[in-house]
Amino acid sequence: MGHRTIRERRLSIILGAFAALLAALPAPLQAWGFYAHQKTAEIAEANVSPETRAKIRALMRSEDLLGTPECDLATLQDASVWPDCVRRTRWRWGYTAAWHYRTAPICEVYNARSNCSGGNCVTGQIERNHRILADESLPDQLRLEALAFLVHFAGDVHMPLHSGDRGDRGGNDRETDYGIVPGLNLHRIWDGPLAERAITTGDRPIVRRYSAEERAELGGGNAADWGEESWSISRSFVYPTAFDTDDVCGADLPDKTALSQEDIVRGVPIARQRVQQAGIRIAELLESAFAPGPLPQEEQR
Repeated sequence: MGHRTIRERRLSIILGAFAALLAALPAPLQAWGFYAHQKTAEIAEANVSPETRAKIRALMRSEDLLGTPECDLATLQDASVWPDCVRRTRWRWGYTAAWHYRTAPICEVYNARSNCSGGNCVTGQIERNHRILADESLPDQLRLEALAFLVHFAGDVHMPLHSGDRGDRGGNDRETDYGIVPGLNLHRIWDGPLAERAITTGDRPIVRRYSAEERAELGGGNAADWGEESWSISRSFVYPTAFDTDDVCGADLPDKTALSQEDIVRGVPIARQRVQQAGIRIAELLESAFAPGPLPQEEQR
C-alpha cells in the first residue's frame, strides 16, 4: 500500500510539472501557432503548383523590408506562425490580436456578419489579406505581410474554438483535464495536444500531395463558410463531449471539466480533418491570389 502511494505521489508531481510547463509556454508555442499551423502550411505547399511556389519564394526576398528580424519570414512555414510571433511586440502589433478569431455564441443562431466590426476578425482579415496578396501593384513587402496573415488566419478559422463560444472566451475559461494531464483549458487542448495527436495519427502522412478527389472533398467554400463549420463543430461536438450533455444550452456549464481517453479518441479524426481542410484551402487561396487576371471581388458576408 505504501509503495503504491509513493508511485502515485511521483506521478502526481510529474503531471503537475507537465501542466505547469504547458502553462508557462508562450502562446505561439502552445497552439496551432507552432505545430498545426506549420503542418497546414506544409500541406498547402505540397498542393500548390510550381508556379505558385516560385512566386511565394520571390515575395520572401522582401523579408528584410518588414522590419521584424525577431520573426523569420523566409518560408511558408515561417509565414504560418509569423502573425503569432509579431504580436508579442504589443506596442507595434497589438491591434492585430482580434484578427485571430471571431467567436459566435453556440446557443444563438449563427450570424456571419456579427462580431466583426470594420473587418476586425479572422474571417474579415482572410478576405482583406487575400485581396492585398493578389494586388501586384502593391509593394512586395506589403504583399508578403498579407501572405503571412492569410496563411495563419486560414488556419485559425478551422480550429473550432476560434469560432464557437459558450460565454467562456472560446473555452479559455473552462479548466479541463486532458486524460491524465490536469490543469489545461478546453481551448488549449483543441489548439495543442489534441491537434498534435491528430496530426501524428492516421494510416497516411498528413503532409502529402492529395489526389484531385481528396482536394475536392476537403476544399471549397469561403472564410464565412469555414467559420460556420467550426462554430457547428463546437456546438455539436466540442461542448457536448467536454460536458457529457446533449443540452449545452439548457443550463449553466461548470467552470471545470475533463476529457476522458474515449473523448479524446473521438475528437482526433475531427481535429485531423480540420488541419487537412485548412491546408488544402490555404493552397486554394494561394493559387487564386497568384493567378493572373482581375482582382478577386469582396465576398458578401
